[in-house]
Amino acid sequence: MNKFEADAGRVREVLDRLAGMYPDARTALKYGSTFQLLVAVMLSAQCTDRQVNKITAELFKKYSRPEDFAALEWEDLAREIKGCGLYRNKSRNIVNASRILVEKYGSRVPASREALEALPGVGRKTANVVMNIAFNSPVMPVDTHVFRTSRRLGLSGGRTPAAVERDLLRVVPPDRLGQVHHCLILHGRKVCRARNPRCGECGLAGLCLHIKSSVVGRRTSEDI
Repeated sequence: MNKFEADAGRVREVLDRLAGMYPDARTALKYGSTFQLLVAVMLSAQCTDRQVNKITAELFKKYSRPEDFAALEWEDLAREIKGCGLYRNKSRNIVNASRILVEKYGSRVPASREALEALPGVGRKTANVVMNIAFNSPVMPVDTHVFRTSRRLGLSGGRTPAAVERDLLRVVPPDRLGQVHHCLILHGRKVCRARNPRCGECGLAGLCLHIKSSVVGRRTSEDI
């Protein structure tokens, strides 16, 4: 397998432009503690951040600490988060994870990937998000927006989230990983959408491989 290579100057230009376009980039999830962030991220799988915030606005008024969730039966929590996709599985995982946090970690969310991924319902992306936001760890969560935009912008040639993560960890300076992660998400939501991307409004148009390949494709079809 060939290792992805990117021009350092071009990468720096892309990152600097992204930072200028989204100077206040941060997570859209609302939370009051590291534990609440973990719960919100677990709820966000196959659910929009807006819907998660709508659910947690009421949920965290009733239950805010690991002890609160640990005392619930999963069916109780399921009724509270029914507006969220896969709510039954999420309810089981959140309750069980809360019990582990109480019993094993003194109700504190651990900072290590190994400990986080050992919690029910916490995979690599969820662990990376918590580590990135709560602990400022040099990690790169890869969701659908990061996957799409980083490939289009030539920051990665990976065909899987794991490969894209490896590429981004190589080309993005460690102290900019958090910023770049949120910038790529915002760019994917606002401009570089999966369908009908707003290329005419993009401040990265001159650097975008997606636009260049599209133009080449149109010219080829016209010539034929």
